[in-house]
Amino acid sequence: MPSISTRTHIALAGATGNLGGPILRALLDADFSVTVLSRIGGNSARLKPHPNLAIKEVDFDSVALLTPALRGAQVVVACLATLAIGSQNPLIDAAVAAGVVRFIPAEFGMDSLNPLAAQLPVCAPKAATQRYLQEKSAAHPDFTYTGIANGLFLDWCLEVGIILNPAKHTATLYNGGDVPFSTTLLADIARAVLGVIARQSETANRIVYVHSALVTQNRLIQYAREKDGKEWDTVIKSTEEVRAESLAELAKGAHGDVEAAMLGFSICACFDPNYGCDFSDHLDNELLGVTELGEAELRVLMGGFL
Repeated sequence: MPSISTRTHIALAGATGNLGGPILRALLDADFSVTVLSRIGGNSARLKPHPNLAIKEVDFDSVALLTPALRGAQVVVACLATLAIGSQNPLIDAAVAAGVVRFIPAEFGMDSLNPLAAQLPVCAPKAATQRYLQEKSAAHPDFTYTGIANGLFLDWCLEVGIILNPAKHTATLYNGGDVPFSTTLLADIARAVLGVIARQSETANRIVYVHSALVTQNRLIQYAREKDGKEWDTVIKSTEEVRAESLAELAKGAHGDVEAAMLGFSICACFDPNYGCDFSDHLDNELLGVTELGEAELRVLMGGFL
């Protein structure tokens, strides 16, 4: 397998989103040469200039146009938005044609190898992408892939009020709020990407699992109470109810809120043990250089959102 060094050229598809930005910063800080692939007419102009950064506008549906944009890249990292996750095949085909040796798909979330999770509409495209990557890798042995499962984005979800809403001291406690779930800081997900690039042989053609912490919603609320003494306004909701609501939203077709439905399905997978939301017995943290947060660090983190 070709060796990977900081001279490796990385192509990053989607660098302006919640996760793409931290991954881009981590790659540049590690002195990689990075080509950002941006949708034609996208918002790549907001990216700050950097001597190791090039930006190419592409049509993500065109293998013919993507292929030359990927030539010279050894690794492709896909950070596409949730609603675009199912459209990675042209990018994969172009990566194969351009001689890319490692493809990191837009996985970044739930355990897509869990049979129940794989059936959720938000996860089914990820499972299909894995099957496609397996087929391409079998046909082209020099082409490999690694998916990264990291649970919910810990800091981002606290900021926007998905895990909890610390600013308002409110929360929907899924399945009672005592379900242990894996969750990861954006910076640690970026660190895992660097780990995959550095550890090619150990991560080839599989899903790797990382988390910054295994927590419960009630435990995080307790940290907040210890910090400011304020009470919380909470309601309890089952993830099965969330799943039913999300399916109903999808059934509305063009009149439904697809983004809200996909968030609901993600909540199901990340707060229900049956969907494999606890990664603690199969972590790749040590391999990828991701360190778990201690209790004191989690307390400080929660305090920063109050």
